[in-house]
Amino acid sequence: MTAGPKYEYRWADGVQIKKPIEVSAPKYVEYLMDWIETQLDDETLFPQRLGAPFPQNFKDVVKTIFKRLFRVYAHIYHSHFQKIVSLKEEAHLNTCFKHFILFTHEFGLIDKKELAPLQELIESIISPY
Repeated sequence: MTAGPKYEYRWADGVQIKKPIEVSAPKYVEYLMDWIETQLDDETLFPQRLGAPFPQNFKDVVKTIFKRLFRVYAHIYHSHFQKIVSLKEEAHLNTCFKHFILFTHEFGLIDKKELAPLQELIESIISPY
């Protein structure tokens, strides 16, 4: 799972896989989606009852989710963008990514250093705002 030659992402969930392991992009995405589902289903993290308090570490959990989702975008742009263009689907990808970046930027959900693989693209999205 990479985003160009400088960035390799390894997987660890802290529970079943404690030490980060090298996995393929499809496996990383599979692990990620399963992990996110587990987080969202955990009522101590994402309360379902009206008025139930959110935990103190809520923002940290959300930041980790968004950081890992960004890695998928970074991989797609670096490894599959030409295929996306050949399918004439780049407008859809760009629109989804723009909404993702503007949301994360508005709420400070991803540290700037994590955004490095797509920094130029991100600056072109954010600079008008």
